[in-house]
Amino acid sequence: MKLLRIISSVKPENGGPINAAREIDTLLAAQGHRVDVLTLDAEIAVDYPGTIHFMGPSRYGYGLNGNIRVWLEENARHYDFFIINGLWQYHGFAARQVLNKLGRPYIVYTHGMLDPWFKHAYPLKHLKKWLYWPWGEYRVLRDAKRVVFTSEEEQIRARQSFWLYRANETITAYGTCSPPPEGARLAQRFVDAHPELNGKRVVLFLSRIHEKKGCDHLLLAFAHVAAQDERLHLVMAGPDQGAWVQALQAQAVQLGIAHRVTWPGMLQGEAKWGAFYASEVFSLPSHQENFGVVVAEALACGKPVLISNKVNIWREIEKDVVGFVSDDTVAGAVQNLEHWLGLDPTQYTAMSERAKACFSERFHIRRGAQRLLEIVRECLP
Repeated sequence: MKLLRIISSVKPENGGPINAAREIDTLLAAQGHRVDVLTLDAEIAVDYPGTIHFMGPSRYGYGLNGNIRVWLEENARHYDFFIINGLWQYHGFAARQVLNKLGRPYIVYTHGMLDPWFKHAYPLKHLKKWLYWPWGEYRVLRDAKRVVFTSEEEQIRARQSFWLYRANETITAYGTCSPPPEGARLAQRFVDAHPELNGKRVVLFLSRIHEKKGCDHLLLAFAHVAAQDERLHLVMAGPDQGAWVQALQAQAVQLGIAHRVTWPGMLQGEAKWGAFYASEVFSLPSHQENFGVVVAEALACGKPVLISNKVNIWREIEKDVVGFVSDDTVAGAVQNLEHWLGLDPTQYTAMSERAKACFSERFHIRRGAQRLLEIVRECLP
């Protein structure tokens, strides 16, 4: 089967969608399928199992780009099926128009972009989206063979953003691949690169540095519990997409914890896995999180997770007892840290083992690849 994935950006620093897509498409390629990518980006160096067709540069934040429409009209006949990843960019609008005209089927992964948190956090942006919604994304979803959600929580919340909503909904498995097995070596390499971590109990945050991730709440919570153990150390890893790191570092200074916080920037490959293995616990106190691939990555490394109930897989985390869940507040982040600190070694080891089992049973990316093929075959005549 030959599939075309249509996505606004393939830059790894833009978060989970393209990274999870790469892992799924690698598995599909190993099974003999072909998945190419069509993107609004200008050409960049990206490792991918299929061919990437770069249509950029694109204009404005919306990604306006006539090249994508022309390319699809000329090349859509070469593909069996189409996957649109993400909303609110020109790629979905153009793809829907061309594919409908040609009578070609497509599905849409929303990736949490219909979460009602956004309309409360950014009311002016939501009003702008409302002006666009009836003739734009509403029709992209309405005409899709399936609108794909990565959890039941995401599906439920997506219905709450716009009263004009029509979609043939389905839920997929999602997650990430198995981590490299040489955990001790990778952890040591990460500690060698950041010697201030030697002998420390590391709390790891690894995601985009963005206001929706609750980074400021985590700093406040860490300051609250830091006196309980002088070995506690916080690692705040991720790309600074909102130009927020400087303000957060100033906050750490004011809280008196700057010497106990490390900012390694964006981590990829062995450095990323080394950070997971070197940590004792993973924290993501987000205000909104569609799935949280990084949560699955932490579980895969046997690390308990401390998350908010705005991370859409919180029910699974709570059910499998592989971490602690709280409100997306400072008090909630403190509560999670204190619950973790209250574990004795036996309890921690048991939770770590459950974390690995939870990943294998729920969040291994092979399930996401299998489910994608099932959905595509359901949609083909």
